[in-house]
Amino acid sequence: MFEDRNPRTELSTLGEFGLIDLISKDIEIKNISTEYGIGDDCAVLEANGKKILISTDLLIEGVHFDMTFTPLKHLGYKAVMVNLSDVAAMNAIPTQITVSVGVSNRFSVEAVQELFSGMKLACKKYNIDIVGGDTTSSQKGLVISITVFGFAENTDIVFRNGAKINDLVCVSGDLGAAYVGLLVLQREKSAFIVNPEMQPDLEGNEYAIERQLKPEARVDIINILKEINVKPSAMIDISDGLASELKHICKQSKTACTIYEDKIPIDQQIWDTARKFDMDPTLCALNGGEDYELLFTIQQSDFEKIKSIKEISIIGYITDESEGLNLITKNGVSAPIVAQGWDGLK
Repeated sequence: MFEDRNPRTELSTLGEFGLIDLISKDIEIKNISTEYGIGDDCAVLEANGKKILISTDLLIEGVHFDMTFTPLKHLGYKAVMVNLSDVAAMNAIPTQITVSVGVSNRFSVEAVQELFSGMKLACKKYNIDIVGGDTTSSQKGLVISITVFGFAENTDIVFRNGAKINDLVCVSGDLGAAYVGLLVLQREKSAFIVNPEMQPDLEGNEYAIERQLKPEARVDIINILKEINVKPSAMIDISDGLASELKHICKQSKTACTIYEDKIPIDQQIWDTARKFDMDPTLCALNGGEDYELLFTIQQSDFEKIKSIKEISIIGYITDESEGLNLITKNGVSAPIVAQGWDGLK
């Protein structure tokens, strides 16, 4: 009776990118108001001459956050930032969100209020309106789903697929900090499990921990680029690590890239802490994720405009697709960039 049953394929055999390709390949766009669907940081809809940008992120306890070391107020704040970053990655300004939560009976009313206090703080800081959402019960822990909306002129929107050969590759801020912060928090959690009487040793790691628990969406970079009259040719936010995001841009632009290890911005505290964990700081930047900085490409003719902007680093350039993704190490050796991406399916 079981001969005709289809064989089971484990999610881990596809990985994140393979799963996205599989579930999106047969989706057809039916409405003329849907200008751009799956494949970028936001969908783009037409609305009487303006463009509406929409994106959704789902955060699940035990997968995306650990309540052992994540304060609810910080979690609420971060949940909003994750979504605002998607709109910023389209060279646009976010304006509204809807918030849906699934809560188990482990959480009190006061706990939910604390979660939303972080969301409200984020919205106040970035001038965001909470315009709706939903609440439901959850049998296992906490689930947060936020949808973000933004508006932009058609000529301002930047997609992932616009990078051209010889464009310069740029990043905002510094990279690897969120992952190093996670390493510190996981170390202290392990120590606490062994000895619940211990006090966490976080001294000297304040910046790393803040970048993990309370990241900021780089909406400021969008304003800076507009002020200096630079429109990126391609852009994405760094949620899965620099390597994965480079792969996204190059794949959709049908290009490749070369970046330089000594140009990747890494904070000195992050560098030192990574070494204490016997981790290569460059690998933390390439594959750590959750930095929520912006990765973008610009034309070489914009170099003079951008070279003195302290919040932005030029780390490489776009090449022909046949050359592949390469990292020039500090020793001058060229090595292929391997994107690990999110491994939550394994």
